[in-house]
Amino acid sequence: MPKPCLVIACGALAREIQHLKTVHHWPHLTVQCLDAALHNTPAKIPGRIAEKLDQAGNRYAKILIAYGDCGTQGAIDRLIQNADHIERLPGPHCFAAFAGLKAFETTIATRPGTFWLTDFLTRHFETMVVQSLGLDKHPELLSTYFGHYETLCYLSQSADDELLQKARAAAHFLGLTFEHQAVGYNALAEPLTWCAA
Repeated sequence: MPKPCLVIACGALAREIQHLKTVHHWPHLTVQCLDAALHNTPAKIPGRIAEKLDQAGNRYAKILIAYGDCGTQGAIDRLIQNADHIERLPGPHCFAAFAGLKAFETTIATRPGTFWLTDFLTRHFETMVVQSLGLDKHPELLSTYFGHYETLCYLSQSADDELLQKARAAAHFLGLTFEHQAVGYNALAEPLTWCAA
């Protein structure tokens, strides 16, 4: 039996990580999720991760921080820089973990005006985007927030026609060109495989 491993994850990745845990039969993998709403206050993310690491103590052989940098300006990396048994997801955002880091970086370099959605963000677009930005009460702010974006790229993990239509509707609401990439779970599975090995 492999040694116990811990994943400290953003709540926005909870469903996908649990799916991979089940599919790959990783019973030794413990998943602890932080509130996805922390993305609205990224400065709080490293402190919440530090609390989870303190609680974990020395009980786990490996720990994966299932966050990108996520707007913390390197604070997550500084937190774990001296711990050889702790890694985080590659890239600046979880979108890179879904798309694959190289593909994500290519898109950002060639089309910087891309707004990203995952299955989670598509399901919760109304609360995580519209309401959190106040667009339901102040629609005039739409151009302020999204005036420099051109494309909405939906990185789907599952083949779900309802989610696909919701993502299209989100692009229409934001006034952006719609793009869909059915990326599945493969890129996200790679760092989890390291943790679970």
